[in-house]
Amino acid sequence: MKTKELAKKYKDYVISMRREFHRFPEASLEEYRTSKRIKEELEKFGIAAEIIGDTGVVATISGKNNGKTVALRGDIDALSVTEATNTSYSSETPGLMHACGHDTHAAMLLGAAKILKNMENELNGNVKLIFQPGEEVARGALKMVNCGVLNNVDNIFGMHISSDLPAGSVSADAGPRCASADIFSIKITGKGGHGARPDQCVDAVVVASAIVMNLQSIVSREFSPLEPVVLTVGSIVSGSRFNVIAQTATLEGTTRCYNLSIRENFPKIIERIAKSTAEAYRATAEVTYTLGVGPTINNSTYSDLAKTSASKLVGESNVIYRPPSTGGEDFSEFSNRVPGVMVNLGARNEEKGIIYPHHHEKFDVDEDVFEIGSALYAQYAIDYLNQ
Repeated sequence: MKTKELAKKYKDYVISMRREFHRFPEASLEEYRTSKRIKEELEKFGIAAEIIGDTGVVATISGKNNGKTVALRGDIDALSVTEATNTSYSSETPGLMHACGHDTHAAMLLGAAKILKNMENELNGNVKLIFQPGEEVARGALKMVNCGVLNNVDNIFGMHISSDLPAGSVSADAGPRCASADIFSIKITGKGGHGARPDQCVDAVVVASAIVMNLQSIVSREFSPLEPVVLTVGSIVSGSRFNVIAQTATLEGTTRCYNLSIRENFPKIIERIAKSTAEAYRATAEVTYTLGVGPTINNSTYSDLAKTSASKLVGESNVIYRPPSTGGEDFSEFSNRVPGVMVNLGARNEEKGIIYPHHHEKFDVDEDVFEIGSALYAQYAIDYLNQ
């Protein structure tokens, strides 16, 4: 198969690009060096590229024959993590690391670009390459959408490398893949005073604690037990010292779900519980609810197509089921507008010591899977355009 052969040919190139991106990680929406290098590489292949939305890159490979346009998306930003892998290509930027594999997505998509450029006379349509910034802050995809990146796009394909799946396996299941990811903040105001005289005060710490516990009943008592729902309070900030009763407290947390009706109801439910609980303690509560990203739901038709494409490269036995994740992914900003599919490429290899989860300081991937990733990007595009 030509895509597989070309991916093997370009394997060392993809590895070298991944290691370069890994050495020089950049924070979300600040990927200036990365986007410049991607543009330079694409233009070396003879593919005209444009930087949009400050740090995103878009390019189109036009086939010899007219047809639809399929987009391939890879994200490019890093995380605020101090690396501890001690590899030869470890991060050279203090406090930043490609701890989620976005360096691999960028490199594999460059590999796919080389493959597709080589096969452009065989394409029955167009392939748009989208190198997206700012995924980790859930703002990059929408920024690119607002720049018109989906104009004339009929379908979109995304890939995420996975430390949860064995190296060389692919998951392309239909339905929910990633949950919505929204943020809430609750500011509680009571009455401060001396720790020895609580009767003169309204203790914001006690109120905050009660709100945290009452919020837990939302998942267990307000939604169906058959619906996957998460509510997490991740931060409580209050107080100044041991013998002072705090006047204010701030809670911050996140909600996750796949059901759009549940997502719509979350803000008013949280506000009701927070304000009612605060009132019971003679305090007040102010709720701020911020929408992050919607759920990523794979289109069943194109999930089947992605499985077919993957089977050609890794065999049916290596196309495996992966349960939905409650992690967020702003690929949904694309796939909620045009039909799309997000797949996972396994890169865990215990024999090589590649066992650490995403966002871990020792996160790494099995680089042998890169030729599969590049080939799969290209093969899906070809199969879609040949339908």
